[in-house]
Amino acid sequence: MARARLDTPGCAEVVHLNNAGAALAPAPVLDAVIGHLRLEGRLGGYEAAAVAAPQVNAVYEAISRLIGCLPGEIAVVENATRAWDMAFYALRFGSGDRILTSRAEYASNVIAFLQVASRTGARVEVVDDDEHGQLSVRDLERRLAADVKLVAVTHVPTQSGLVNPAAEIGRLTRAAGVPFLLDACQSVGQLPVDVRKLGCDLLSATGRKFLRGPRGTGFLYVSKRLADTLEPPFLDLHAATWTGQDTYEIRSGARRFENWEANYAAKIGLGVAVDYALSWGVEAIAERVTALAARLRRRLGELPRVTVQDRGQRLCGIVTFTVDGESAADVHRRLSAAGINTSVSAVTSARYDLGERGLAAVVRASVHYYNTDEEVDALCAALQRRNFRSDIRSPRCTS
Repeated sequence: MARARLDTPGCAEVVHLNNAGAALAPAPVLDAVIGHLRLEGRLGGYEAAAVAAPQVNAVYEAISRLIGCLPGEIAVVENATRAWDMAFYALRFGSGDRILTSRAEYASNVIAFLQVASRTGARVEVVDDDEHGQLSVRDLERRLAADVKLVAVTHVPTQSGLVNPAAEIGRLTRAAGVPFLLDACQSVGQLPVDVRKLGCDLLSATGRKFLRGPRGTGFLYVSKRLADTLEPPFLDLHAATWTGQDTYEIRSGARRFENWEANYAAKIGLGVAVDYALSWGVEAIAERVTALAARLRRRLGELPRVTVQDRGQRLCGIVTFTVDGESAADVHRRLSAAGINTSVSAVTSARYDLGERGLAAVVRASVHYYNTDEEVDALCAALQRRNFRSDIRSPRCTS
């Protein structure tokens, strides 16, 4: 992975194990974003967008190749939260309707469920975990019935390395005729994600995490068979046309979920990030990430006072742990002082899961393919020291 590190300026500055937060961008992405901003400075924003129209259109082609869909099934929006919200709030719920979700669900999604439930009289049900700690496909099948109007599941949660069985969920929802909304914020870019194989009707994702794109970018997949049946919660002159004094017509396809104004530099950067990931091969990325994470879990498991908190039959590049006698926030601060980036997942972000397990918070280390064995070992060495030192620096470009 020497080339990946050479392409990543941040590798010379820090041990970055916070890829589930925001990954280090590679040079081609930085060049694309900065290049378009310079073009805007020279020509003007509208004029630069016109010149860059082929690059902007290529973003949809790139994403369609990444997740196995048609370009017309993609909306590019400001972030994954906006993508997920635009899909969720376009669905219609009534009194007695049920929304099924998982214990791994993220706070922002659950808050939206609860808001809609309070407005409409719909009910939110949490599907049980199985013996591995992931969504129980058996319990989901038991709960599916005519009054279920949505199954919404997070593919990879923010607070654990588990990968929920999305393809099995998709098989059941398709058979039952129930829409399936998949939050793929943490899976796209580190794992192969093919919407046809997963069977989801809607999928939201971000650019800043494992895709290594700019912050403030995200996208929504809306299946062709569903797109024109959904009315987005917000419309503007991009999403719809003012056809008469008192009439409007919503555009067809997924782009009805977009709005007119966009950060063109970031949007172009997102497309470059997707192409860059595809140039490595998502299968190869997944193999590398999974192996590095497994090494980290193994090393952490050898340390006194450290408990790995990941659950699931299939695990990915997110590794969560606690240290006896120290808060997750304190461990995070000490690692940061040592030049090692991690994050903290608190119970307020994942109450169904962490609350059920009695965990106030976990430290989250998330690896990517440009990370090295030495960086993984540096984190473990830092944890072993009674007093963290601030002299850890990222290993230079190593394979």
